[in-house]
Amino acid sequence: MRADVAVIGAGIAGLYTALQTSEYADVVLISKKGLDDSNTRWAQGGIAAVTAQSDSPALHRQDTLIAGAGLCSYNAVEVLVHEGPDRLHELIAYGTEFDRDEQGEYELTQEGAHSKRRILHANGDATGAEIVRALSKRLMEQPNIQVLEYHFAVDVITQDGECVGVLVRKPDGELFFLEAKATVLATGGAGQLYRYTTNPQIATADGIGIAYRAGARIKDVEFIQFHPTALYYPGAPRFLISEAVRGEGAILRNSNGDRFMDKYHPQKELAPRDIVARAIVSEMEQTKSTFVYLDITHESEELIKRRFPTIYNFCLQYGLNMVTDWIPVAPACHYIMGGVQTDLNGETSTSRLFACGEASCTGVHGANRLASNSLSEAVVFGHRIAERIKQLADLPSIHPFEVVSKQKLPQTFNTREQRLKMQKLMLRHVSVKRDDKGLTKALAELARMEQYYQYEPESLETFEFFNLLNAAVLTTRAALLREESRGGHYRTDFPNKDDLVWRKHLIQSVEDGVQEECEKHDVE
Repeated sequence: MRADVAVIGAGIAGLYTALQTSEYADVVLISKKGLDDSNTRWAQGGIAAVTAQSDSPALHRQDTLIAGAGLCSYNAVEVLVHEGPDRLHELIAYGTEFDRDEQGEYELTQEGAHSKRRILHANGDATGAEIVRALSKRLMEQPNIQVLEYHFAVDVITQDGECVGVLVRKPDGELFFLEAKATVLATGGAGQLYRYTTNPQIATADGIGIAYRAGARIKDVEFIQFHPTALYYPGAPRFLISEAVRGEGAILRNSNGDRFMDKYHPQKELAPRDIVARAIVSEMEQTKSTFVYLDITHESEELIKRRFPTIYNFCLQYGLNMVTDWIPVAPACHYIMGGVQTDLNGETSTSRLFACGEASCTGVHGANRLASNSLSEAVVFGHRIAERIKQLADLPSIHPFEVVSKQKLPQTFNTREQRLKMQKLMLRHVSVKRDDKGLTKALAELARMEQYYQYEPESLETFEFFNLLNAAVLTTRAALLREESRGGHYRTDFPNKDDLVWRKHLIQSVEDGVQEECEKHDVE
């Protein structure tokens, strides 16, 4: 097949970028599941952008830089806070219906580490689902966008250092080559690296694996955000209890019923997520418990049901009533701050290959993402990607090639067993708290698992496992090298932040191995 632009992924980053590029190009969007199955669909909290008179881009920038713990790209943050409001209005123009108050004004909320109420939400706590609904509807109306649902992007194909398209797997297992002038990785996150995650099953680090094998640079993947408050209850999945619940007044109590966040940070429950997650783990260790409680019972029943209908109804399925009950919660893997390194136009170090959304590392999030900045980042840089692709020259001649069949996987290979083994390794040694001994052990075991790369995988599960294994090795290696604690990366053997030595990024690529990079604006 041929297209002007290939977009891989159907979350907010993929849908929005496909719509933007379709204004001047023929687009093929590849989704390994249906259009309604993405990380975005589960996003509860909202989208952060300056809309109130009492707010400003300068304040949004300040909050983002503080949360990022010294590793945000100043230039990338500037782009986000100044261009975010315009992109928000484009989402509204595409049909997204955000919640309004009784006066008809957009209802704003506040989340952890934000100094102002600047977060728009939809249907209370179903913001992502509303955005996906609106963008999907608009996308299906565009004649020059072709959607390939239940297709899997195996790898991007490069020629002379340029990305020239995608190797795609059909639902029946057949492979074909999609030639494209530009390819956009919008594949979402890497939550399935861990046994416990708020992410859906599809979050298998596909963008990181694909980009790394294509020679692109992977940046800052040691920084993983563990959401402090995932539901922890027998028989229930690790369902996300949005930070917006704490934004509306919920407090954390340990298993003895004592409020504890005032011991850890002056912002208490609204401290940055990494601090809250570590505080919860510390309280769990001290009380010998596997969870803490989230208590919003002091707020009105009307507020709880109106603001959090999705969370309220989900908890109710398991006999928990947010109006009267404390909700048992514990940290779970939520978001990866690092990813495929891009410039300010979303282009990776491999020409014609772009990355957008959680798969990318634009520099906005630094060592710790500010709540609700991720949806803004996706549309801001999706727009910039569309503008950059306009400028690309046509592809040079593509040399014919054949996909050579390699040795098949042995019958004894059990992908699910290997994946569970990897997830347990990551949970035990590369989680909220890390140290040299555990990281070294994990890296050695992951390296042994990499022996299976000599085989050509056949099943979709195996392709996903190989992407996860790529990301696990990259994450663990970077976490072992970074001998300090910063943002989402915490070393018990190096508990302090070390700006003198470690205010820099770790970049990994196939050709150059691991490199350290310190951008000028990071240290000004």
